[in-house]
Amino acid sequence: MDIPRGTYGFRFAEDKELQLCVLFAAGSDSISTPSYRWDGLERNDGPLLLFQYTLSGEGVFESGDRTHRVTAGQAFLAEIPGPHRYYYHPESAEPWEFLFLLFRPDLILPHFRKFLREAGEVPYLPADCAPIRVLRMIVNDAAAGRISDPLIASSCIYQFMTELSRLQVTTLRNRDNWSVNVRRAAEFIEHNYSRMISIDQLSEHVALSKYHLIRRFSASTGLTPGAYLTRVRIEKAMELLRGTGLSIETIAEQIGYSSGSYFIKAFRSLTGLTPGEFRSGGESLTYRRLFFD
Repeated sequence: MDIPRGTYGFRFAEDKELQLCVLFAAGSDSISTPSYRWDGLERNDGPLLLFQYTLSGEGVFESGDRTHRVTAGQAFLAEIPGPHRYYYHPESAEPWEFLFLLFRPDLILPHFRKFLREAGEVPYLPADCAPIRVLRMIVNDAAAGRISDPLIASSCIYQFMTELSRLQVTTLRNRDNWSVNVRRAAEFIEHNYSRMISIDQLSEHVALSKYHLIRRFSASTGLTPGAYLTRVRIEKAMELLRGTGLSIETIAEQIGYSSGSYFIKAFRSLTGLTPGEFRSGGESLTYRRLFFD
């Protein structure tokens, strides 16, 4: 897809009744001169959030005392104003080609900072991943005049930030990215959920201290080992509740709980329903299964 070069600015009137994301500018550029230089402490158009993605060539992004060469497939994220600089290096052999978005921090600053905290200031993103596809679409729509009101602009920014956040979550939760120890721990839980599993037993099985196991497991899966065990047990319980006529006490025993009352408490905590309500469809909706993040 050919992306039109240029910067497209947006200054829609603020709607006092609606809370919207505010798109400030979007564009595509090819830089080959050292005169291209921005200092985050000297700009007066903030507060803004910047996402800039390199298509080819390279640029330099400095943040505090850290210097990054930003090459193809890498983005950098920055808050404006802020202690950062980005520029075209005079010794670069080819133009720095990139896409960028500038938007106000309203509504989405927590999403932006969470991604920044987890992915880093200069993350690598595949060219065909969802947020970069959305970024291309936004720049093309801007060039074609299709971002014609603040509602469309808000939708564009929120979709972009949602896909960026979702990419980080799915990357973390993808088993291919888990360490061998974390995968072994998860598999042990999945195969042995019907019996008592202590953190000591689990850490011994994967040859990690309890502290390191909990930290690594939580960072990879988004859950502690104990919460992961509960999730596995409750998902199995849902299969038994809807697929068999087994009693609550029997199901509790089969999935590893010492009593029916403890099972009921765990089930309600995760699903908002008792096992009996889930089985009977006593709510307005009859669930075959519930999905969790």
